[in-house]
Amino acid sequence: QISKMFGTVVVGVGIAGLARIRDLMNPMPSSPSEHLKLLGFVSRRSFGNINEAKQISLEDALRNKDIHAAFISTENRSHEETIRMFLEAGKHVLVEYPLALSAKAAHELWEMAEQKGKVLHVEHIELLTEEYKQLKKEVSGKDLVKGTLHFTGHVLDENKSGFPAFSGIARLTWLIDLFGDLTVTSATREKQKDKNYSRMTVHFQTANKKPLTWIEERGPGMRREKKINFCFTSGCLENFPEAPRSSVGLFMQDQNLFAKKLLGQVSKEELAAEKWRILRCLDLAEVIQQYCEEPEKIYS
Repeated sequence: QISKMFGTVVVGVGIAGLARIRDLMNPMPSSPSEHLKLLGFVSRRSFGNINEAKQISLEDALRNKDIHAAFISTENRSHEETIRMFLEAGKHVLVEYPLALSAKAAHELWEMAEQKGKVLHVEHIELLTEEYKQLKKEVSGKDLVKGTLHFTGHVLDENKSGFPAFSGIARLTWLIDLFGDLTVTSATREKQKDKNYSRMTVHFQTANKKPLTWIEERGPGMRREKKINFCFTSGCLENFPEAPRSSVGLFMQDQNLFAKKLLGQVSKEELAAEKWRILRCLDLAEVIQQYCEEPEKIYS
């Protein structure tokens, strides 16, 4: 029996796109990734070749019957349109988070993939880090009293990356994955245009009515880091647990997961749980954006 091969194309050659090209060209031995074969990449810039990978046009990528799957690593703003094109062309899609910049678009794309019988996979490498896996072990089985997750990072161009609740959805994904479903109780956003500074503060409640806060703060020269303060009935966790280095890169782990889905090796239950989590986070991101963009209520 000839093992099934999936021709792939990488769309967008930023940091993630280059990592994708590297990992597709050097799959882990005897991993699901060996079933993926890179047939080219698409970029608005002109590269010619990157290593042995050749640049092809978007039209060719969509038309080529040997290309079964697209890895979409473009800026957030163009995810929706690019996913739509590849699904319409009958291709499987892997896309870097966020899936889209509105909940409505995300639900439509998911429905479209299901109707066409195609895999739509959203990269969530933040759940694959050793740091996170250790944190999840540490939190597991404990009763939350209250908690805060505070992220700082460099300035993003919102025209390209979208509203912070969407561009920062990795943090929201952590909270949902650690503490279950959440409800937004309030959300505000402070912006200092002249200083290129932005701070979004979101208050949630867990199903047990416990308060969680997410702060997403960005400004010039801000170091990329996450601070946690999770208090449980048994005590507080203020530092990340020690975590070993993983021998397998995050994009490679994600690529293996995508390949497993293409090969039908992921259970219906896992797929359903993942779909719920991804769409739920996008629904919440939209609620947060609406809260932040509401005009100030004026009490007369």
